[in-house]
Amino acid sequence: MEKRRHRKRFEYAGDGRYLTFSCYQRMPLFGNDRIKDAFAIHLEECRKRDRFQLIAWVIMPDHVHLLLIPCAGQTASRILQAIKEPFARSMLKRWRKLEAAVLARLLDSRRLSHFWQRGGGYDRNIITDAELFEKIAYIHANPVRRGLVGQELDWPWSSARWYSLDRNGPVQIDPFLP
Repeated sequence: MEKRRHRKRFEYAGDGRYLTFSCYQRMPLFGNDRIKDAFAIHLEECRKRDRFQLIAWVIMPDHVHLLLIPCAGQTASRILQAIKEPFARSMLKRWRKLEAAVLARLLDSRRLSHFWQRGGGYDRNIITDAELFEKIAYIHANPVRRGLVGQELDWPWSSARWYSLDRNGPVQIDPFLP
């Protein structure tokens, strides 16, 4: 059995954090628009409850990118746990109720169900303004790079519309209000 490496995380008050996390085995569990909508709403509820600034975000079919700044007393690790765990539980519960076929593909070797890939995320401290703007651009361009849309503003599950002052979409998240 391969020993799992643990990534050292540094929590500096006021620093941005660029986070990426994937669906189990990179399956497109966000392939359904209603699931993307539900996650966007959940993300906004978490932002309000757990008080963090959500600078940029995008929900892709098989992964999520977030750029956030935890408020005083919060850590990115706790925020991420508060975002991921309840959503995974609610989706798995819903799929069990519906007897969804996808459940069989979400089982690991111990027959445990997963929504999120374990240990497959990316976590980076953002220190400079240049890096902050580069990550915002990267996040917003992700659906275009993947060929999902022709331009950033065509993907409703992203903060790109907010930055363009278009406040229409499945959920509006004001990134600068903790």
